[in-house]
Amino acid sequence: MALEFLKRLFNPNKVSIELDEIQALVLRSRPIPYFGTVALLQIKDADEAKKTLKDLIPLINSAKDWHKNDGASVFLTFTYNGLEQIGVPQDSLDSFPDSFKEGMAKRALFMNDIGVNDPKHWEKDFKNQNIHIAAAVISNNEEDWKSKLEEFKSQLQKGAGLSLLISHDFGATEEVKNVFGYRDGISNPEVEGSGIEVPEGFDRPIKAGEFILGYPGEGDIIKPYPQPEILGKNGSFMIFRKYQSQVADFNKYLLENSSSIEEAELLGAKMVGRWKSGAPLVLTPEKDDKELGDNPEKNNDFSFKGDEYGKKCPFSSHIRRMNPRDSKTFVLEDERLHRIIRRSVTFGDIVPLNVTKDDGKERGQYFMGISANAMGTLEFLLKQWANDGNSQNLGQEKDPLIGVQDKEGLFTMPADPLVKRYHGLSTFNIVKGGEYCFIPSISALKWICEL
Repeated sequence: MALEFLKRLFNPNKVSIELDEIQALVLRSRPIPYFGTVALLQIKDADEAKKTLKDLIPLINSAKDWHKNDGASVFLTFTYNGLEQIGVPQDSLDSFPDSFKEGMAKRALFMNDIGVNDPKHWEKDFKNQNIHIAAAVISNNEEDWKSKLEEFKSQLQKGAGLSLLISHDFGATEEVKNVFGYRDGISNPEVEGSGIEVPEGFDRPIKAGEFILGYPGEGDIIKPYPQPEILGKNGSFMIFRKYQSQVADFNKYLLENSSSIEEAELLGAKMVGRWKSGAPLVLTPEKDDKELGDNPEKNNDFSFKGDEYGKKCPFSSHIRRMNPRDSKTFVLEDERLHRIIRRSVTFGDIVPLNVTKDDGKERGQYFMGISANAMGTLEFLLKQWANDGNSQNLGQEKDPLIGVQDKEGLFTMPADPLVKRYHGLSTFNIVKGGEYCFIPSISALKWICEL
């Protein structure tokens, strides 16, 4: 298990950001295995909510010991409506980005949330304008998770200021696979100034300001952030989206478009860009390599430079679209400006490839992505990279995993002697709801309590 964290070595001499002010969620890796609960809360009474929040703050972990990643941690975020409801002054509210103020549902067209992903189809709870706080408890062991969750719930129940709208458990085993059966969460950017010591062969850390407010970004400029400074600095923004995964449909598509189980596994890997073990196609294009997939020092140490025709990993595969690395794209962009820290978690069981009939159970993922410009980053990634093929000269071809498919539903797989084209893909991950959230610093949480 220690192998999973070899690349996340901590060097205190490389710390240049205020770790004890930043919520642990921003820098701490998702544990392996993980157990947790997500909770969406409504503020019923602002004064009582502040009292409860004050009692909750001691449970919220800072990033001071992000590298240890032991035991349970709690994080807490606000929607714009939540900040408004708890009494943040109007001049401070006005200093937040317009996209955050509007909220995710109203920004649907900017994310290509159309068709089955249209907010009119979202779950009833996510149509509620009273989602004010998104919080979660997560741990690397079941005992600590349950203990911390009980502590969290008991603080909530003490007062009448906050009410629970949604509570949903999630988790994954040591293999950390999503409900499609693929190893998940392998590639994440590292943050400069966090104390990270990155081994040779891995991407250099990205400037702190791309993820944490109040610090210089890749252009060495500190971008505007919410005011006053105590509210905005050391905070960040989070994307929170619930996906229902249509795994049986995915399995059925693979089997119907293949002549054997092995061919179906290959087609699935081509769509993802990795085998189920996590081994990248670029390094092992012909068959899965579990040893490679299990090795965190090697399973993400690759680029697309040697695969300029996409014959190993198709241009339209999920991982190549969402992180082009060294791909030569037709629309030039600096992918370092579009990275996002993913803290996504899985709920529901894994569905084997031979199951092709939906059993109606809830299974999927809570996508949690962190960036100082989370709203703009998500909208770019979904609108441009996931749902528009122009950057890879693929026309209107969509991301096969998270794209909103049209009637054509096309996936192109470069191969010898001829290119293979697969038609009729459906939307395999359907959005059921979401919110844009602000992650306050520890001091900002205290400031809010004293308003």
